[in-house]
Amino acid sequence: MFLAMPSLQDCVQLNCGVHMPLLGLGTYHLNGEELHAAVNAALGAGYRTFDTAAVYGNEADMGRALRELLPQHGLTRDDVFIISKLDPADHGPRALDGCLRSLDQLGCGPIDLFLLHWPGTGGLDAGDTRNASNRAQSWTILEDLYASGKFRAIGISNYTPSHLSELLGNCRVTPAVLQAEFHPKLSQRELRVMCREGGVCFQAYSSLGKGALLKEPEVRAVATACGRTPTQVLLRWALQQGVSVLPRSREAQRVQENARVFDFELSPRDMLRLSSLDCGWRFCKRDPSSVA
Repeated sequence: MFLAMPSLQDCVQLNCGVHMPLLGLGTYHLNGEELHAAVNAALGAGYRTFDTAAVYGNEADMGRALRELLPQHGLTRDDVFIISKLDPADHGPRALDGCLRSLDQLGCGPIDLFLLHWPGTGGLDAGDTRNASNRAQSWTILEDLYASGKFRAIGISNYTPSHLSELLGNCRVTPAVLQAEFHPKLSQRELRVMCREGGVCFQAYSSLGKGALLKEPEVRAVATACGRTPTQVLLRWALQQGVSVLPRSREAQRVQENARVFDFELSPRDMLRLSSLDCGWRFCKRDPSSVA
């Protein structure tokens, strides 16, 4: 149902029973015609997951692009998996309105996966204790919309181990996915262990370290040795650990190139070589660990 392209058949079954393709297109800072072109290239390359968010300001553009392009590729809405996220400014009392706004902006029926984008509330200091009560209220709204069929799966983004532990101890619906920054320099070991033990799928963003890792000597050496690009090597490193990835690109050629990650494997030595780069470094400088 989800993947028409044989090379992209790798999926993960979420804890709610929904299947999610392991490779998706990230769309941060993509809007209008640029987004349309990227989605077109991605559909042609076999991508079936598309990641957007309220704060990206492109949900409406995403909805329009999919409605126009899916028939051109011989596909229907059921063939794609759409992810979006609640604006942190809408945490708490405004969460229901924010969720309904995303549903309306996308205009594609139920959203396959909807996430709380950030553990903190937009406009509040990170240490403000209202952050905890607001995200708890937001999660209750997601649970209700999941129960009503508006969301097929629900999850969280940028949660730390403490935020995740807090949620798992109080939720009615276990989050299906936790999306976080993940790459060889930030392996998130504790968080991934918690996800594995709790049945939560761990999904990566910023797999390329905002492009900086493409110049990393160890990454380039592994890429040269296996005849692949640094991007493909970084994505494959995550995929071989069962981590879903969401690479973003404006260029059709790069979108297509990023899809070619299921026809090779990194050796145990190369996996270890990349994993040894872990130093806790965040390329996305906003650190959720400071959020109360």
